[in-house]
Amino acid sequence: MTRKRPKGVLAMGWACIECAATGRTEHAPTSADYPDSVVRRTSFTAGGGHGWRISALETPRDRSAPWKIVVITGAPSWAEYWAETLAGLPTDREMIVVDRPGYAGSEPAAPVPDIRVQAEALAPVLHAARGQKVMLVGQSYGAAIASLMAEANPGKVDSLVLLSGFFGEAGPTARWLIDVGSKALKVIPRDLRHAVIEASGQRPQLAHARRALARLTIPIHMVHGDKDDFAPIEVAERLAEETLTRRPIKFVRTQGANHFLNDGPAEELLATLEACIPARTRWTFRWPKLAGFTLPWRPGLGLRHQPAAVWSSTVNG
Repeated sequence: MTRKRPKGVLAMGWACIECAATGRTEHAPTSADYPDSVVRRTSFTAGGGHGWRISALETPRDRSAPWKIVVITGAPSWAEYWAETLAGLPTDREMIVVDRPGYAGSEPAAPVPDIRVQAEALAPVLHAARGQKVMLVGQSYGAAIASLMAEANPGKVDSLVLLSGFFGEAGPTARWLIDVGSKALKVIPRDLRHAVIEASGQRPQLAHARRALARLTIPIHMVHGDKDDFAPIEVAERLAEETLTRRPIKFVRTQGANHFLNDGPAEELLATLEACIPARTRWTFRWPKLAGFTLPWRPGLGLRHQPAAVWSSTVNG
């Protein structure tokens, strides 16, 4: 019988306690429901000279897909919660979802509350095959980290998506979690403890993320549920309006959705991410317009007295 992963903040807190009691690092794993040919566990060495082993889930592909989607998860940081989305990905896309440093199967054992250190450590996940483009998705607490990663790695990220971004101001559910967790840091499980430490100390660091966003030239999308009681949508909208970027940040309001957009139907989230892939013009050919000039006619060409013509093709990679 397939085991459903817990949803919502309270259920995630219980998942932490349950995993601590059983000695597991995965939290109600769902990747086990799929063969390794669909979703598999992988790892890489952290960047920035840190040398930590970073655990992740990925979609195996026989050949490189045109787009690679890299997901930087929130707090607690559990790639397992993306297994259903990974399994639903079409074959012309590939995805990797990380357990950030200090969570699940990733090192170190201690928390890493500095978002700049997190961005350094996770930079190797942006490696792409030749000709492959990268969409970087920062979920919740991971949104600020993804912003730093995109700015610090020019040319390696082609689209940035901030999904349910948490930007220092907590909603009622998050405030309760942080308040209760802060009073019980010595007894709550590691992943929940690290999440409380991160969330309560993020706000002073947001200046780094704002500067990074302002320097980016790539398309930036913010996707947020209007029922998010963890990271208020008003905070994300204000950040989008106040941050001066080279191109406007596109804000996508998801009606009726809460903080956990990856807990909804996988096809809906995948369609939202697909819409954030920038269209590009593959090629355009235009006959020159010259006053008083008639194109020569040749048998089979049919060009005489024809108006200027334009051919173009727009594709999504």
